[in-house]
Amino acid sequence: MGSNSAHSNEGLGRRSLIKRSTALGLLTVPTMSFLSACASGDDGGDKPVEKGKVSAKNPLGVNETAPLEVVIFNGGFGDKYALAAEKVYEAAFPKAPKVKHQATQKIQSVLQPRFNGGTPPDLIDNSGAEQMDMGVLVGKNQLTDLTPLMDAPSYDDPSKKVRDTLRPGVLEMGQFDGNPVWIMYYAYTVYGVWYSQTALEKLDATYPETWDQMLALCAKAKSKGIAGWTYPGKFPYYMPFSLFPFIGKIGGREVLDKIDNLEPNAWSDPAVKSAFEAYYELGRKGYILKGTEGMTHIQSQTAWAKGEALFIPNGSWVENESAAVIPKDFNLAVGAPSSLDAGDKLPFGTIWASGGEPFIVPAKAKNPQGGMEQLRIMLSEESSKNFTGLVKSLSAFNGGTDGITLTPGLKSAVAALEKAGTNVVNPRLQDWYVKLNKEQIGVAGLGELMAGRITPAEAIKKIQKFADDAAKDQSIKHYKHQ
Repeated sequence: MGSNSAHSNEGLGRRSLIKRSTALGLLTVPTMSFLSACASGDDGGDKPVEKGKVSAKNPLGVNETAPLEVVIFNGGFGDKYALAAEKVYEAAFPKAPKVKHQATQKIQSVLQPRFNGGTPPDLIDNSGAEQMDMGVLVGKNQLTDLTPLMDAPSYDDPSKKVRDTLRPGVLEMGQFDGNPVWIMYYAYTVYGVWYSQTALEKLDATYPETWDQMLALCAKAKSKGIAGWTYPGKFPYYMPFSLFPFIGKIGGREVLDKIDNLEPNAWSDPAVKSAFEAYYELGRKGYILKGTEGMTHIQSQTAWAKGEALFIPNGSWVENESAAVIPKDFNLAVGAPSSLDAGDKLPFGTIWASGGEPFIVPAKAKNPQGGMEQLRIMLSEESSKNFTGLVKSLSAFNGGTDGITLTPGLKSAVAALEKAGTNVVNPRLQDWYVKLNKEQIGVAGLGELMAGRITPAEAIKKIQKFADDAAKDQSIKHYKHQ
């Protein structure tokens, strides 16, 4: 990682994951006038290059002499990983010019005029504060369908398709209303309950696999002057990182799908009620760190890192973001939601994990096959290992960690994914309905619930109304699980 990347994006740390940015409200949502202009385009610009000959070494039919242009978001992940993958592309196509590479934090500003003129680059890492609205790009037919990439043989093993080498949920995240794959999410985030293994050992405790054990451990910690939980009270849309998979674990993933689909009465499901009541009890019993409701994400993470609270709901970026305050002997780990009781539909270990860092190939790219081939290279074991080693994040490639010395949090995240197996959930509210998820469910609903200002029943009623209103709002595009 270059020195510019560790604290780029206005000093906010390694947070260029789209999901992260969305959850925190860091994305400057482009104005509709920009989006309309960006998405309308005209038929100008150069014509696409002729497709090359398809072969075992060139399954996508890349034109071997055509130029390739790549634009990378230069945020928390920097661009070294992309440059390394581009060298592999150049070696594979020596007759083509050197890859034209640009790194920027201003994706929208740089690319808006080019979308308008019908001359976008061939591959874009569409991330950061100036990220272009993916729903609009898809809706206006501005993206290339990446299904040929997904069906192509993987870089390392021709007997496997690229789609078969991806981590759970990655391919589905790139789909909007059906089969085409419009986006390739390259990074992979594990969400859950983060804690210090050392802190638990000092209490002679292990991570609580049931809610009764969770409450007992919080009581024990309280007797020693330590809070059970903290969270960003100013940004309570962090709560879903552990609460949503908890709901899915209790009632099954169909409950989360109903919530995502904005179905009437989805929030009245008994699983939601049980989860809300469990979290409400944390506050009622005094197990939440005093002052939490007024804390930012950085303040709550710092208090947690100092040992003032045992648990915090978060994503795997927390390891790097809090690196300056996490003690050397902290032994960071992530836990899946505790089981409510024996009636839970999914087993302990069920966790939320999903893709971030969205790559797109524009519909009017001159060399779309080259853009997809570059992604195929990035989804090789070598490129994936390079990414993980550079930026302390898993990639979408299901593997790529052998031989790398993993940091404690990353090691724990890998173990959590192994334990989860197929029990990985991927709620979509924060991708599909940003305002609903963040301001309404997060702040007005969960924030008030966790602060004890409304009861679980009141929170459910309030949140259901927000969801119903969003379902009726014709000014927003609605999505559904297929």
